[in-house]
Amino acid sequence: MLRNKWAVLALLILLCLAVGMLGGLASTASIDGWYRTIAKPAWTPPDAVFGPVWTLLYIMMAVAAWLVWQTGEQVRPALILFFVQLALNLLWTLLFFAARSPGLALIEVVFLWLGVALTMLAFFARSSLAGWLFVPYLAWVSFAAVLNAAIWWMNR
Repeated sequence: MLRNKWAVLALLILLCLAVGMLGGLASTASIDGWYRTIAKPAWTPPDAVFGPVWTLLYIMMAVAAWLVWQTGEQVRPALILFFVQLALNLLWTLLFFAARSPGLALIEVVFLWLGVALTMLAFFARSSLAGWLFVPYLAWVSFAAVLNAAIWWMNR
């Protein structure tokens, strides 16, 4: 059982980091070109901030899902929400960077925010720590949504 428990944690971490890597690969060309040329608000974080922040958030998300999985108490709905929000996370990156569409990404980030919030609530119901591990992620997605809106507005 102990081996299985740690294997699940490792797989969740790898999955979350793989989503981040896929997003990174899909957006590299846009970040180096298009993103540097568009208008952004003065409060946009430096590019170097995003990688470390997202890496930490992906690990926290994986640990949260693992904690919920370990409870074994009706975890399926919570984990389905987790995987849906993870897919929405990747979709936002593809829309914003790969498709270079801040407008579509702005619409999608509403669904991402809802997915993260619902997942956080479902996680809180099963593990307080898992829920708290999602709070920084929801805060970051909230910030990203406002930043996305500002970029869309400035470049429409």
